[in-house]
Amino acid sequence: MLAFCRALTLGFAMLTCAAPALAQGTPIPHGTLELIAEKQWVSAGGAVDLGLRFQLDKGWHVYWINPGDSGEPPRVEWRLPSGLRVGAIEWPTPLRFQTSVSIVDYGYVDSVLLMVPLHVNADVEQAMAHIGAAVRLLICSHEMCVPGKAQLSLTLPIKSQAAAADAGTAGLFAATRKCLPQPWPAKWKFSALDAKDSFVLSANFQQIGRRIAQAIFFPLAESQIENAAPQELLPQADGFRLSLRKSDQLLRPLDRLQGVLVLSRDEAYSIDVPVSMPAAVRKQSR
Repeated sequence: MLAFCRALTLGFAMLTCAAPALAQGTPIPHGTLELIAEKQWVSAGGAVDLGLRFQLDKGWHVYWINPGDSGEPPRVEWRLPSGLRVGAIEWPTPLRFQTSVSIVDYGYVDSVLLMVPLHVNADVEQAMAHIGAAVRLLICSHEMCVPGKAQLSLTLPIKSQAAAADAGTAGLFAATRKCLPQPWPAKWKFSALDAKDSFVLSANFQQIGRRIAQAIFFPLAESQIENAAPQELLPQADGFRLSLRKSDQLLRPLDRLQGVLVLSRDEAYSIDVPVSMPAAVRKQSR
């Protein structure tokens, strides 16, 4: 666990996902945390989005699913009644923190909502859903990191009719969805090449109508690329090529390149493409 962090520098072309403050949450080091729901109740056989709402003091941040070169993401242990289950956290597009020449981290400042889908079986018998969440996190500033934890709870009625939106939270969930990486358009074609010391992510566009002038890739898993290395963009008439230097900690060839590709302030896409390897590189990697 990292004890100290250095000064932060925000990267370019990041999505701004902060939202207006809600009610007072549970205190955590240098902020508050609250468990909220998008709907007033949940329907038997239906689903509702829950949210872990972080509000952080100025100058402090929490981490993305891949924290980068240091830190760790928030981790949650759920306590649910029989007949209820949760899905995976939906992570908004992160910010890029340049903490030194050789260290880059990924995370969130100010405020962020981590959405989690809650599913209810059709044959559930209870009338109320008592939901608990034990959260562990690491929150950092430009000088230090502090571990934190919180015990959160939320009670939602279970009804037979369709759930109604909660006017106090619905706007926040809607705004957060705009910050989630989107599937890339069907007309766009991506490929990835293992080029010995780097990965080359190539995009071929049809009818995009503009030239891509900037792009940054956030790897989904740790220790795949050198996070602090420049990502060299080569614009082309029908797309671009983006070179990503391999991490020294990458111990075996990658089968797939997965992550988030940000092209502009409000344009981010989930990337999951197979990695091809030239015969010469394949031979050297054996």
